[in-house]
Amino acid sequence: MKAKSFLVRVLQYFILSIVVVVIFVPVVILIFGSLKTTGQMYSHPYAFPNPPHWENLVGILNTPAFWRMLLNSLLVMTGTTAGVVFVCGLAAFVFARLDFRGKNWLFNLFTIGLMFPINVAILPVYFVLRQMNEMGITMIDSLIGVIIVQLAFQISGNVLILRGFFTSVPAELQDAAYIDGCTVFDFFWRILLPLVKPALAAVAALTMIASWNDLLVPLVVLNSDKLWTLPLGTMQFQGQYGQDLALVSAFVALSAIPTIIFYIFAERQIVSGLTAGAVKG
Repeated sequence: MKAKSFLVRVLQYFILSIVVVVIFVPVVILIFGSLKTTGQMYSHPYAFPNPPHWENLVGILNTPAFWRMLLNSLLVMTGTTAGVVFVCGLAAFVFARLDFRGKNWLFNLFTIGLMFPINVAILPVYFVLRQMNEMGITMIDSLIGVIIVQLAFQISGNVLILRGFFTSVPAELQDAAYIDGCTVFDFFWRILLPLVKPALAAVAALTMIASWNDLLVPLVVLNSDKLWTLPLGTMQFQGQYGQDLALVSAFVALSAIPTIIFYIFAERQIVSGLTAGAVKG
């Protein structure tokens, strides 16, 4: 039995090691590439940069366009996250704690949204945004348009997550709150939300990361380069016959730093928020 357990453990570590290598090799190549010239990237893509070319990173940091795109990304991420937490929190509360005719049917309608990812629905979404533009509501070439589209496609999954947490709160607590004079909104705002803070934090963290890294929606909605977000920034290094891969690597590496820092601090909230209540006592 000990030998079998040892072999299973060895196999597990072997598989995990392969997964780590697959994940980290592209990251290492990206970091090394940001410190090389384009010629060195083509000739020695896996070699350590010797000497490192820091001028790639310094040149991008000295470019006003980088900071403008950083600000645009922050605005989109903040708006999308605030909207998702607000809308999904209210919707999940309604589906979890209130009873009304057609509730299950309407909730199933929300879950159907999981079957239509943004990659599939982006064309009809663009047509809708263009029609709104023709009606005088500016959505194309607007950060508001990006925020609304990202928000719409984050609703289904996050409502599903939050509804489970809202449902797990004992009904006796709600009855006691009503007896003490709380209204429905008071119960939601003063009692329920503080109890599900880990779930709200997890939803907010996942939304922030997804919004920050989103390329497709800004690519379709935005036309002016002054409104570009960081994922669109790599297009500024596109030439007629190719790309400056060294500058692209440096730009992507700098763009990823805020996400990495944020994930390091938010990892505990994400894990605790998505696993809290999974095991009932």
